[in-house]
Formats: sequence, C-alpha cells, structure tokens
Amino acid sequence: MYRELRNSILLFLIPAIWAFSCFGQGDSLPYSLYSKKLVFYTDLGVHMAPMKIRYPFDEEINKLKLRNNSSAVLGLGFSYKWFALRFGITLPGTLRPLSRYGRTNYFDLGFDFTLKRVFFDVDFHLYEGYAIKNAYRWNDSLNPLHPNDIRSDINTFSLSFNAWVFRSKDFKMQAMRGKTGSYVKDVRTLYFKYTVNLHGIGTDDPSLVPYQLIDSSQTKTASKSYTAFDFGLVPGYAYVKRWKHYQIGAMAGLGLVIQSKFYTVGNDTRGFLGLAPRFDIKFIAGYNQPKYFVMFVSDFDNKSIRFNNLSYRQTYYSLKIVGGIRLDKKERKKPKES
Repeated sequence: MYRELRNSILLFLIPAIWAFSCFGQGDSLPYSLYSKKLVFYTDLGVHMAPMKIRYPFDEEINKLKLRNNSSAVLGLGFSYKWFALRFGITLPGTLRPLSRYGRTNYFDLGFDFTLKRVFFDVDFHLYEGYAIKNAYRWNDSLNPLHPNDIRSDINTFSLSFNAWVFRSKDFKMQAMRGKTGSYVKDVRTLYFKYTVNLHGIGTDDPSLVPYQLIDSSQTKTASKSYTAFDFGLVPGYAYVKRWKHYQIGAMAGLGLVIQSKFYTVGNDTRGFLGLAPRFDIKFIAGYNQPKYFVMFVSDFDNKSIRFNNLSYRQTYYSLKIVGGIRLDKKERKKPKES
C-alpha cells in the first residue's frame, strides 16, 4: 500500500511542478528583491501545538483539550544571495504555569526555496509533554485548584512537504514575507498547494485517553497512538496590500487530502483509508522599506484524523515579531583612511 501511495504522490506532484516552472517571467515587476544586500534580522516569537480528541465519552464530556507549554524563542539570522542562516535561542521561563501545564520539550525544523512560480517548504515538528485541561471532572485526585492532568508521556509529530503553485507571475513569497523582498504595489493571485504529510500522536502509557473515560465497546478509545499519512490539494487565494511603506499579506485556502490512517491498541494496529479536510492560512503585516523592516508573522499548520465518531485535531502555529536591516555593498565597506 505504501508503494502505491508513493507512486501516486510522484504522479501528482511532478507534472504540475514541471509545467508551472517552465513559464517565463514578465518585465514589469511589482516587487523588489534584495538578494544582493546583506540582511541581518532578529525575531521573537512562540510556537504552540494545541489539540483536541473528540468522542462522546459520557453525557457531559465529549472532548479532551490538550495543551502544550512552551517558552519564547529569540532568533538571530542573516541572508545574502542564495545563502541564509538563523540561530534560535529558547528564553528562560514558560508561557504557562509549570504547576498546571508541566513542561514541554519541543523541536521545530524547516527550510524552503523558490523555483520560479513554485514555492517549496519542508517542516518537521516534535512535541513531548502535554496537559489535559479540566481533568478533575473525571479524576478524583485533581481539583479546581489543580485541574489539569499533566501527561509528560504524550508526544506528537508532524513532517510536511508542501509546494505552492501561483497563477500570477507577480507573486513572490520572498516579497510577501518581507525579509529579503517587499512589494511596491498591490498583488493578488489564485494558487494551488500540493501537500504531503506524515503526522500523529502517541504515548508510552497504555492509552492516550484516561482510563476513566475508555469505552470498552470501542477499542479505538483505548488506543496508544493515532497516526496518518496523507497527500492532497488545497486551492486558495493570496493578496498583498501595499500602502506607502506599510505592507499586509494574507493567504487562505481550503481543500482535501487522501489519508491512510491507523490506530494501535496494545500490539495490534488497524488501518483505514479516507478523506480529511485541510486549510492553509498565513498572515504577515508590518513596516517595510529598502533599508529596514519590522513585521508581524503568523503561520498555521493543521492536522486531523477521524475514525467514525472519534476525531483528533491539532494545529501547529507560530507567532513572531521580525525586525532587521539591509546593507548594500557601499554601506558594508569601511571608510578609507585620510
């Protein structure tokens, strides 16, 4: 089955990428790219990955809300021509109280590149340690002062490969992001996002769902993992508004993926094939001129798995403030001695 899925992915992606990458470029450009300038920047942001498990456990409880705890991350980076490098430093402290949410160990890694009208990115997320909110409703050892069940055993992961094909030759992701480019006028375009994902949730304990809520007639409620491999197409619309030195950009899309999904109970794994919804959301806004920029950057990556009346949904998202300067060759040269 995995061989068939792999072949389907190749047949799905290669013709579209080849066709769109062969289109020519126009002469009139609504954007400026600063590949020949040395760009220094810093960013400050947070990474979160909340999730829900929905199921009619009893008359009052039909979902579990799981929340991670994280720290602010300070980034330092630079870019010149094709080369870019960024270092991230986790700052002391956590966004949520340790007594209620515990500690989350997390790892985020990604890279991207552009080929004419196609923008590619690869993202990997690994989070370990969650808290189930308001678990005192079924767990007698908890109370409203200590309401959450801290589960350091729960971990989630996501590996994604995405390719955005833009209909308009005037739309460049570098210019929308604002670090190595900016727009000089409004631009809008339709796009198609091709996406391939491997993702899921698991635990070292016997089950993800607390034992008090397990439905003995439904083995999936006693599962210790839900995982999926999926691929599909998300059509969407992108728009960038430019006003003086202010720039606002947004992308939004909605589509479907073909999904091969699994759950594991004990040593037994069951698999199914189905469809799942996917949305694509990005929002970037700020002040941007040739010598410096300050931008607010947000990114959302949603994942979902459904087994009849049980569903798992998770959103990996980041919120950042990014600021930097751009130096050309004259500004980088040292002044001559008199």
